[in-house]
Amino acid sequence: MEWTLEVIVVPVSDVERARTFYADKCGFTIDHDTHIADGVRILQLTPPGSTCSIVIGEGMPPAPGQTTMPPGAIQGLQLCVPDIESAHDELLSRGVEVSAVQHVAPSGWAPGKGEPWNSFMFFQDPDRNGWIVQEAPAPLSKRHAVTT
Repeated sequence: MEWTLEVIVVPVSDVERARTFYADKCGFTIDHDTHIADGVRILQLTPPGSTCSIVIGEGMPPAPGQTTMPPGAIQGLQLCVPDIESAHDELLSRGVEVSAVQHVAPSGWAPGKGEPWNSFMFFQDPDRNGWIVQEAPAPLSKRHAVTT
């Protein structure tokens, strides 16, 4: 059986503000924006080239046995790009407050690019949900899947 991670719920306090941030500033595609009932809205967005989307919304009760996350509770959502400097420039040009490109060094985080898989930048949405962008050596479609 194939198990695919396809949707991550990102808790936000203002759906319209988050929609503007993710669609206009980050360039995510709006897959659907559905009003299920009065006060219940589901908005799904997908980063360019990704097979996994995020969902933001309002009025949905928590799933059975789960609790509601407060806005800003998600940290460490990670996107991969083949050219981190171009991605950095694109986010800045769209008005996203993004960190400088950094890498992990023996002494901790250091400025600039590192070796393959070791170049990162960071940003937050308006509710302070935290995102990491990592440079990958090639687009996902060009990397080989690990099989057992």
